[in-house]
Amino acid sequence: MLAQLDLKSPLHFEYQQRIEQLLHAEAFLRKGLLIHDFPECPLQIAVIGPTQAGKSSIVNVLLNDTLAGVSPLAGYTVHAQGFCHGLRSDDPEGLQHYFGRFQKLDAASLSRNRFDCYAVTGSVARSELLPACVIWDTPDFDSIDAADYREGVIRTVALADLIVLVVSKEKYADQSVWEVMQTLEAFGQPTLICLNKLAEGSETLVLDSLRQKWQQTRSDAMPEVVSLLFEKNRGGPVWPLNAQAALFGLAKRLDRKKHGEQQQLFLNRYWRQWLEPVFAEHRAQSQWQGMIDQCLEEASTAYRRDFLDHPHHYHTFQAALLNLLNLLEIPGLAKILGKTRRAMTWPVRKLMKLGRGEFKASPDLEISILNQIGDHVMIRLADKLLEKTETEVLNSGWWRETAVLLRQKRGELSMAYQQAVLGYHQDFLQDVDAAAHRLYRKLQEQPLVLNSLRATRLSTDAGGMFLAIQAGGIGVHDLVITPLMLTITSLLAESAIGGYMQRVEAELKQRQLHTVKTQLFQAVLREQLYQLPRHIQLPTRFNITEQQCRQAEQALKEKKHGLRIL
Repeated sequence: MLAQLDLKSPLHFEYQQRIEQLLHAEAFLRKGLLIHDFPECPLQIAVIGPTQAGKSSIVNVLLNDTLAGVSPLAGYTVHAQGFCHGLRSDDPEGLQHYFGRFQKLDAASLSRNRFDCYAVTGSVARSELLPACVIWDTPDFDSIDAADYREGVIRTVALADLIVLVVSKEKYADQSVWEVMQTLEAFGQPTLICLNKLAEGSETLVLDSLRQKWQQTRSDAMPEVVSLLFEKNRGGPVWPLNAQAALFGLAKRLDRKKHGEQQQLFLNRYWRQWLEPVFAEHRAQSQWQGMIDQCLEEASTAYRRDFLDHPHHYHTFQAALLNLLNLLEIPGLAKILGKTRRAMTWPVRKLMKLGRGEFKASPDLEISILNQIGDHVMIRLADKLLEKTETEVLNSGWWRETAVLLRQKRGELSMAYQQAVLGYHQDFLQDVDAAAHRLYRKLQEQPLVLNSLRATRLSTDAGGMFLAIQAGGIGVHDLVITPLMLTITSLLAESAIGGYMQRVEAELKQRQLHTVKTQLFQAVLREQLYQLPRHIQLPTRFNITEQQCRQAEQALKEKKHGLRIL
């Protein structure tokens, strides 16, 4: 993600900072595994600080040796180098396991062209300032090139049981120093501050300022400060006599059993901040789904207005009544009347085919309305996406990419929806037929009404046939369907089952609305549109699901003594 951002983007610095914190967290988890798998791993002390603070010189002073390379040039040390003091081996157990992909090399083999390596060297000297330990000389964390070797610094800092922060009077107030120290607060590592290169007489002033910086940055108590005066003739700093036991005192405070608790604190502290960009995608996805729901609610309203409640467009219940007409035919006469009707309407049906090849009925009105509504949903969503692209500055890329994909997929989505409309329309004929049978069963409970309707049905058929014969066989029967429907509807409405008929009509309409909403708007449009942004597999998106976040958070709560799953 960071590689896709412009250097001038306000997110660039934030992402870089979060990545470093994540590297700290990963390394701290590795430290937990090291403690668990290698409980006898020796004490680890990391000497850290900004460039030209004198870290390597302090390492040599503490070791009472000259193993750490010293140079007046900034950025001279670019690899983590450990020095074993008071240990039998220069390769303490478990370090390679901890450093993972970083390769252990001899100090002489370390190259400035490769940063994923470290060195561990044994020291034969003995120092009264150090307990048995591995003391690490680390690269700076604030120079221009620090980004190249920062991961090595982070891994070494997270490995440390004790921290020695080396700052000079020129560097102690640098923002980079306190950003690092703020991050390390959750590690709970005992810390010693070496205030190096002090000019005589400036100690009190600098110490007061240093104390203020600590209090502004961290909530824990100010650690012990060892002041080292700049003495050019000595060729290096001199450790004061009153601080010779400083590191021994810190080592006594060390409790590795608390590491799991510190892991928990560190992860909890930064969890929401780390995942904020991921949560921003979740919010965008939620807003997108809200936009879809709103458009589909508008689609339902349009369907009711333009079809179900429209006095001239709604025909579903009339189709049920037409089915009822077939049920009303007297069984003995139905076959004869049916053949007669087909014979007399044949000329009309034949004429309809002339000049058009195979006859195709015009699209059903409901199908046409539903297709128009589907197109309108796509147009509305495209407009909303364009608006979001312009108003959501920090997340505009997410909306822009979604808008592009919607435009690319619109034809495919529309075709799937139109196919679903045809399928729904065909399947709903069963519901129409079921409504006709419900009416017919109710009529059977009212013999007088049933016989009256049958008589009307029979007389209308007979009248239609008579008119057809008089007109020379033209299918006049088709012209009397509408009057017949009006007659049947009037008789039903005025009969004892009039209220029941209205209830059947209302239930059929409600079921039709429910079916359209669930089978078309929800199962087809909503389902496909909801998933649309998740099909975008670009390096500009995290694509970490809410479920994955919840699983990780649950693991964080459950794994109190070692977060191996993470």
